[in-house]
Amino acid sequence: MKMIHTIRRTAAKGFTLMEMMLVLGIIALLVAIGAGTLGDVMGGAEMGAANAQMSTIKTALFQYRTLGGTYPSEAQGLKALVERPSGAPQPRMWKSLIKPEGIIDPWGSPYVYRNPGRINPTGFDLMSIGQDKKEGTDDDVVLK
Repeated sequence: MKMIHTIRRTAAKGFTLMEMMLVLGIIALLVAIGAGTLGDVMGGAEMGAANAQMSTIKTALFQYRTLGGTYPSEAQGLKALVERPSGAPQPRMWKSLIKPEGIIDPWGSPYVYRNPGRINPTGFDLMSIGQDKKEGTDDDVVLK
């Protein structure tokens, strides 16, 4: 009985240079698309962080008024929430209500505090001037 031996060729294992280049090109394209989208998400995250910080500052201002009898003057500013103010009006009671970094917006500028407010003449205004660091532009974040 004769045995017939067949020679099998095994497929080459691995990828060709062309396949590798194609995969790397697709990955580069996806990264480029993702980077643009990530920039939009990060901008939205900073705006959300500014809104959250301003809500915290608003609560601290209410606590300041409860303890001290009045809101800080515009001259005293938000710094009155961090350290006891030296000028008038002096609060009846005072305690630190917020950390120093809590009065700085996500773009590194201090929050704008006005008392009395221009937007809210019977209370105070609180806003971030945004990434461009210019008041009155589209990227301003205003507490409502």
